[in-house]
Amino acid sequence: MANIKDIARVAGVSVATVSRALSTPSLVRPATIERIEAAIADLNYEPNHLAAGLRRQRSDNVIVAVPSIYNPFTSAFVEGIENVARANKMRVLLGITEGDVDALNKFTSMIAGKQADGLILLEKNLPDIVLNPPAKSKLPPMVAACEYPPDLNLPRVRTDNHEASALIVGHLAELGHQRIAAITGPLDQFMSMDRLSGYKLGLLRARIEFDEALVARGDFSLQSGYDAMVRLLDSGAEFTAVACANDEMAMGAMSALHQRGISVPDEMSVAGFDDLRFGAFAIPPLTTVHIPTVEIGEAAMRLMLDSLLQQDHEGPAREVVLPHRLIVRQSTAAPRKKRKKA
Repeated sequence: MANIKDIARVAGVSVATVSRALSTPSLVRPATIERIEAAIADLNYEPNHLAAGLRRQRSDNVIVAVPSIYNPFTSAFVEGIENVARANKMRVLLGITEGDVDALNKFTSMIAGKQADGLILLEKNLPDIVLNPPAKSKLPPMVAACEYPPDLNLPRVRTDNHEASALIVGHLAELGHQRIAAITGPLDQFMSMDRLSGYKLGLLRARIEFDEALVARGDFSLQSGYDAMVRLLDSGAEFTAVACANDEMAMGAMSALHQRGISVPDEMSVAGFDDLRFGAFAIPPLTTVHIPTVEIGEAAMRLMLDSLLQQDHEGPAREVVLPHRLIVRQSTAAPRKKRKKA
């Protein structure tokens, strides 16, 4: 069975350094702690009380703040966090805010009370301690994912929503569509604003004039996609394609089109965003932009682990930007038929 000498040998440090890392990790360089943690994992030491010692005076709990649990994007994101947390013997506490800032403030109070070690935010709001940081006091470990202001100085992870949205519009323009509508998310969210600005950028690159009448607002739900498409159809605006700011709204939009007897993609092309699992099984299968949602959660948890090991870090916070890619399926095609009046 492995012992502290084995850990020191594999990590390439002295027994005293391992002992110091276990008892007072703040006195040991983060890179050295990482080597010791890796040695513990390599030796498969059980029970893993050495690894636990590296987290002394910690709860091993991380709170994940989300506005709702009903969005499949959220589920995939939390799955990624759980993957990395489980591998590092940490627990994930799910906090549902429903947009309530007071809930976020309670979560930061839990960190202050040692009930949790850090907070991962998939949430447009920020806790008061971030907006009005106390003088001469460090912020608790926090990581922001996807939905945050561009000047936020917290560790953060995202994809390039702006370019991804432009990519899907470019795909529709390359097929020959000149009248491309948009169904947006709520425009009080940074992610929604980025996707709308990317839609406009895609039009600009394709030399298509932006038309406000072709933009309908949703809230990322199936129902809002359905309702937004109904409004677009009832407005009398002419369009042959629609770029939706997420897959759920695209599915809702296709349902509205089906009820109106409008064929996808023969009379209307529909594109989504996120590449949620059910999109490939839609009728017809949904063209979309793949966002690596599980990987975003995994990256957020890794940033949290880094923050817990480097709480004295100063300067600009680290940002991770993960790649996106276009997934072309059967819901988009070149304009073939003139759309019948709905």
